[in-house]
Amino acid sequence: MSVESAIAEIERGTAEIIDRERIENLIRKYYETGERFKVKLGLDPTAPDLHLGHTVILQKLSVFQKHGGTVQLLIGDFTAMIGDPTGKSETRKVLDRETVAKNAQTYKEQAFKVLDPNKTELVFNSEWLDALGASGLVQLTTQFNVARMLERDDFEKRYKSGQSISISEFLYPLLQGYDSVALKSDIELGGTDQKFNLLMGRHLQRAYNVGKEQAVLMMPILEGLDGVQKMSKSLGNYIGITEAPNDIYAKVMSISDELMWRYYELLSDRSLDEISQMKSDVENGSLHPKKAKEMLAYEITARFHDEASAKEAKEAFDNLFKQKLIPDDIPCVELESGIWICKALVEAGISPSTSQARRDIKQGAVRIDQEKISDEQMKLDSGEYVLQVGKRKFAKAKVS
Repeated sequence: MSVESAIAEIERGTAEIIDRERIENLIRKYYETGERFKVKLGLDPTAPDLHLGHTVILQKLSVFQKHGGTVQLLIGDFTAMIGDPTGKSETRKVLDRETVAKNAQTYKEQAFKVLDPNKTELVFNSEWLDALGASGLVQLTTQFNVARMLERDDFEKRYKSGQSISISEFLYPLLQGYDSVALKSDIELGGTDQKFNLLMGRHLQRAYNVGKEQAVLMMPILEGLDGVQKMSKSLGNYIGITEAPNDIYAKVMSISDELMWRYYELLSDRSLDEISQMKSDVENGSLHPKKAKEMLAYEITARFHDEASAKEAKEAFDNLFKQKLIPDDIPCVELESGIWICKALVEAGISPSTSQARRDIKQGAVRIDQEKISDEQMKLDSGEYVLQVGKRKFAKAKVS
């Protein structure tokens, strides 16, 4: 693979890259000399389960592993006892070491569902932060001033509203940045909400004369099942990677058609060209959006379980879908491939005319396999479909 292709794969879906030139040079050097470079991701094990939102960054790390990156998977067992103040409106509760250690083990097991263990270094920041000591901590605090710290959006809001900010919370971004000093990281990844903390790593590497300034790559925050709020366990709009295969499959199938393409870009292993072609096929009516969603649900389920589990989950979903939503005694009609949807509805006997079928589609009254359609020019490819007009008119179409 060329360096240009590798960079394109790395840039896919990113929200922002700081010092792209450094990343390109590291990859080019790897392909020319075989020298690997260090890519850091910090995880504070404040909760024991990962969801698909977390895997957006893990999958990007796996791409780096293919192109010369050795992942520094940093478990913030020290910083977790402070708690990342990013986006918080109040001071977080302190976790005890026993809880942190238990969660860290779970994170490790789950992260290796995505990452290559042979190209991953698992590190814990208590190793150097415990040893930093009081004098080292005081020296660290001299590297950044209070005014700059209060420029952080969340701190600024809390300060202006008179809400409490503990001194330990000011220490958090400094300690996270110091991790990059200790690890001599070349690149650090994080979500867009972590920008302040990620840039701190660059600042402190310069202040401590590490000899390098890490590049920063930020990934967007993945929306949850509702398509609005970020994926979060507390909001109940998440897909956990340790959930049962049937649950993962069904949850992916529940997302909107619009959100499906966002998930494809950030979660799928399919190339952007493949995804673009699928999107075009859906738009021109040669691929039904439900079929596209089934492929995504199958891929994600198989990734965190296996192919057999994904196949069983699909069968279970299809059976439940039919049992709950479709009458048993619906008529069946055989149609030719490429038939216009309006004509199909007429030939199936559930619409009196193509003009009425057009009106029904415009009003959102037509569904294929329970998915509402809006394209009145859609053509049906070969396969079996359940056609529906309104709440009571059904027909099964065998298109060949």
